[in-house]
Amino acid sequence: MGKKDKYGHGHDLEACHSPGQGGDGMYPYMIESPELRWAFIRKVYVIVSLQMLVTVAVAAAVNLTDSIRAFFLSRTPAALAAFLAIIISPLLVMLPMVYFRKRHPVNLVFLALFTVCISLSLGLGCLTKRGPIIFEAAAMTLVVVAGLTAYTFWAAKRGHDFEFLGPFLFAACLILVLYAIVLMLFPMGKTAGMVYGCIAALIFSAFLIYDTDNLIKRYTYDEYVAAAITLYLDIINLFRALLIALDAAD
Repeated sequence: MGKKDKYGHGHDLEACHSPGQGGDGMYPYMIESPELRWAFIRKVYVIVSLQMLVTVAVAAAVNLTDSIRAFFLSRTPAALAAFLAIIISPLLVMLPMVYFRKRHPVNLVFLALFTVCISLSLGLGCLTKRGPIIFEAAAMTLVVVAGLTAYTFWAAKRGHDFEFLGPFLFAACLILVLYAIVLMLFPMGKTAGMVYGCIAALIFSAFLIYDTDNLIKRYTYDEYVAAAITLYLDIINLFRALLIALDAAD
């Protein structure tokens, strides 16, 4: 019996399990030909890889340039204003980026601006952290991302679906935001910070599985920017969560 996905594309679930009919025989439920879907997946991962390279370069420049470090750590009114502007900038750039996500090449321009803004905010977040903690968080992020990505492709190959995680992840994010607000209003020490970081790491690990599953099955070919944004933010937020947990445990 036919079924439509959230984008309105109809596909026969039984036919998708048969090689050569409506999708890849190894990866059921693909919404187009295997060649086009794998080309889309490769394109998204190339974009995410470039985003991560830019993020590492910008964050390293912020942390390793003495004048930049001294400026933001001085906590002068100018430094605080610049810090606030950098923290807000990703939200301001995201709105037009989402609106133009299917319009090439404007979507890539906004994606590049968004990546730089996120990279600057991440670099500022690392200013007060010790170098070994940053490298430990980065290494853990790399291992977790590689492992969960491989697992999701393995699970998708066997017909497993993770779309059911959507409502649970929304609820988990809402609880996480409320917990963060409570921690800001009522500081509870490093133990609470470590708990927050561990819970956030679990949530964004689940997001990585959910968004990778959507990458394999649900995004249409012209939504490569949206797919890249979700995976990139999952990786960045996972790194931030691990950094918070490790810093609190240090």
